[in-house]
Amino acid sequence: MKFSKITSCMLTLAVFIAVNLNAQSVEGTRQGVKFATQNMDIQIEFYSNNIVRVFKTPQGFPYNKKSLSVVKSPEMISVKSTQKGNKTVLESSSIQVEVNPETGGISLYDSNGKLLLKDKDFGTQFSATDDAGTPSYTVREGFLLDSDEAIYGVGQIMDNKFSRRNSSHHMQNENMSTYSPYFMSVKGYAVFWDNYSISKFNDNAQELSFEGLGHCVDYYFMYGKNADGVIAQVRDLTGKAPMLPLWAYGFFQSKERYHTEDESLEVLKKYRNLKVPIDVVIQDWRYWPEFNKSDSLWNSQSFDRQRFPNPKKWVDEIHKLNAKLLIVTWPGFGPKTEQRKEFDSKKMIINFDTWPPKSGARPYDVYNPEALNIYWRYLNKGIFSYIGNDGWWLDSTEPDHINRKDSDYDLPTHLGSYRSVKNAYSLMHNKGIAVNQRKSNDSKRAVILTRSGFIGQQLYGSNTWSGDVVSSWEMLEKQIPAALNYTLMGIPNWNSDIGGFFAGGWKKDGGNKNPEFQELYVRWMQFGAFCPMMRSHGTDLPREIWNFGERGTWCFDAQEKSIKLRYSLLPYIYSTSWDVSSNNGTFMRPLIMDFVSDKNTHNIGNEYLFGRSILVAPVTKYKAKEWSVYLPNGIDWYDFWTNAYIKGGQTIVTESAVDEIPLYIKAGTILPFGPNVQYATEKKWDNLEIRIYPGADGEFTLYEDENDNYNYEKNIYSIIKFKWTDKTKMLTIENREGSFPGMLKSRVFKIMVAGPNTAVGDSSGQPGKNISYKGKKIVLKL
Repeated sequence: MKFSKITSCMLTLAVFIAVNLNAQSVEGTRQGVKFATQNMDIQIEFYSNNIVRVFKTPQGFPYNKKSLSVVKSPEMISVKSTQKGNKTVLESSSIQVEVNPETGGISLYDSNGKLLLKDKDFGTQFSATDDAGTPSYTVREGFLLDSDEAIYGVGQIMDNKFSRRNSSHHMQNENMSTYSPYFMSVKGYAVFWDNYSISKFNDNAQELSFEGLGHCVDYYFMYGKNADGVIAQVRDLTGKAPMLPLWAYGFFQSKERYHTEDESLEVLKKYRNLKVPIDVVIQDWRYWPEFNKSDSLWNSQSFDRQRFPNPKKWVDEIHKLNAKLLIVTWPGFGPKTEQRKEFDSKKMIINFDTWPPKSGARPYDVYNPEALNIYWRYLNKGIFSYIGNDGWWLDSTEPDHINRKDSDYDLPTHLGSYRSVKNAYSLMHNKGIAVNQRKSNDSKRAVILTRSGFIGQQLYGSNTWSGDVVSSWEMLEKQIPAALNYTLMGIPNWNSDIGGFFAGGWKKDGGNKNPEFQELYVRWMQFGAFCPMMRSHGTDLPREIWNFGERGTWCFDAQEKSIKLRYSLLPYIYSTSWDVSSNNGTFMRPLIMDFVSDKNTHNIGNEYLFGRSILVAPVTKYKAKEWSVYLPNGIDWYDFWTNAYIKGGQTIVTESAVDEIPLYIKAGTILPFGPNVQYATEKKWDNLEIRIYPGADGEFTLYEDENDNYNYEKNIYSIIKFKWTDKTKMLTIENREGSFPGMLKSRVFKIMVAGPNTAVGDSSGQPGKNISYKGKKIVLKL
C-alpha cells in the first residue's frame, strides 16, 4: 500500500503482531510507523526516498525535538508497507526498512534487498541521569557493520588515520578537534546522530556506538549509493553550500597580528610592488582599545583610535589596492564592553572564562535567538556597516574554555545545560552572523573563516580551519586525512594555517631562513594551493613572502610558483565552487569518492582529488627526493609537470622537486587555465587556455557570474559545456547557457592537447589552436 496522498483510513493503518509483553501494536503513520517495545516509543519516518529518520524516547515520556542542524521537512513520497513474518517492512524507491517490533531492531537495505546497516536488537539504552538539575538520560545507540567495512567522517581528528574503524573518540569540540556524530560507509550510506552534547564515538569488533546526553535517540539514515550521493543527501537534509565570491579563492595573508592599519596596508603594497598575487589581508585580534592591556575591553568590536585612527579610510585603501579585508571577532566579551553589559543584563552570558586568560571575558549564549541578533547589532554598527569589511574571521568558535571545571558544563543556556549543546556552538555562532549579514546586505556573499564546525554549517558559507596547529612535518601530514574526513561530512570548505600556527621552535638557526622551516613552509603552501582556501598565517615567525628571501632565492620563487599556479587555476576552482553549490560536489575528494571499487583506495588518506580532475599528493617529509603516489585503477593519468602518460592501478615513485607538488591529471580531463593576474578579478577570462588530456571521454562546465552577490540564485550566470570524445578526438563546445551583466559576448579559447611535445606546468608561449567563440556551438577535430 502507498503512504502518500492516500486515504485517512490507510493513514491510520495498524498492524497487530503477536509478540512478547514489551512489544505493542505497530501503527502506520503517514510515511512510516510507530510502536512501543523494550520500554521505548519508536517512530520511523521517511523524509525522502533516500532519507529515513529514526526517533526513540523512553516509553511514556514524549519529547518535542527541534533540530539545530536539519532544515529539511519530510517530502510527500510513496512508501509501501508489507509484513514479513512478525516483522514490518517499509519500502521507498531507494530504501527498505525492516522493523522487528519485539526487539526494537531495525535493518536497512537498498532497493535490491542488500543489507546496508543494522540498528542492533536491544541496542538502544536510556539511563536516567541528572543534567544540571533537570531529569535527562545518557542515551546510547549501537549499530552492526560488516567486519571489513571502511567508514569515514566523525570529524577533523589529528591522528593521521583515514578510516574510522576500530577507533574511539571523546567528541568534544575544542581547538584543533572538530566533531560531528556522523559516519559514512563505503557501501554508500551515512548516519547522522542528531545530538549536540559532549559525546562518545566507539567502534570495535562488537559494534559501532554513539553515546551522549539527551532526551531521545534521533538519527537520520541517508543512502546515496556512493560518497557523492551521500553528500547530496547530507546537504538535502542539513542545507546546501552557497557559493563564495571569486576573490575568496585567491591568496590570503595573515599573521598574529598586524598592530596598526598602516602595517597591513604596507603588506599589501609590498605584495603589489613585488607583483606577487594576493586578494585578502586579515586583521587579527586587539585592534580594539586595549585599556592598559587589561583586556577588559576584549572584543569590543570597535577600534583603538591611536593605532586605527580612521578605520573606514583604512578599508577604502585596502579596496583601492584591489584587495579585501577579513576582520576577527570573538564569541567572548570583556567585562567592560557594552556588549557584555547588555548580555549580562539579559542573562545571555554563559558564565565561564574564555580567551584571553585572566581577562574576565565570557562567551555569549548563541543558543538564544535574541542573543544572535544582539551580537549582530553591535557587529554591524561597529564594523560591517561602518567600515565595509568583506568577511569575518570567527576565532575560538568552540569556544575556548579557560580554567576548565566540570561544573562549568552544567551552566545554563537557552536550550539547556552547556554540556548538552556544546558541540553546536560554532554552528549557531556562524548562523547568526551569516543570516543577519544577508539581511543587512544581500549584495555581498558571506565569507566566514571559523575555527570549529558541525554538520549544517556548510549552509552559512563557513570555511573551517584546523586550529592552532604546531609547525612540524608530523602536523602537516596529519592535516590531510583530517581534512578529508571533515569534508566527507558534507562540509566542503576547509583550510589550515600555511606553515602551522606555532613556529617558535624554528627560531633557532635563522628562523625564516632556517632551511628546514623554509622547506616545511613551501610544502605546506603547496598543499594550501589545493585547499578550498589558501591562507598563510601564524605566530612566532612572520609569513609574508619576503621574509624568506628575495626573488631569485629558491624559497621565494617556490612560494610564488605555488601562488601563481593557484591563480592560473581560478577558472577551474570557481567552476568547482559552482559544482559544489549546484550539484553538491566536493573540493577535496578522497580517492574513495571516485574509485571506491578499487579497494586500495579505502585507506588512502594522504592524497586526494582537488575537484574532479586533479590528483594531489602533498609531500610531507623533509628532504624527500622521491615520493610514492598511488594512481587509482579504472583510469589513466598524466603527470602535470611532464605530461608523462601513466597507467592507473599502480604505485609510482616520482621525483619530488622542492618547488613542485606531485600532481596527476585524469585522462579525459578538460582543464581551463586563466590569465596571469595580481588579484582574482583583475582580468576577464576572454583568452583562456583549455587543456585536453586524452585517453578517455570527458566533460567540463565552465561557470561564470558577477563574482559576488547572490544573483546566481536567480539564475543570473552563464555556463559553457565542453565535451571530449576520445575515440574520434572531437571537442564539442556547446552553446552558452544563461547570461549576466558584464558577460563576455565573444572570447578566444586556446586549445591544447596534452602530450609529450606540448605544454607542461606553465604553458605560456606554447603552441595551440586558437578558437573564436561567440556563444554558439563549435565542434573541433583535434
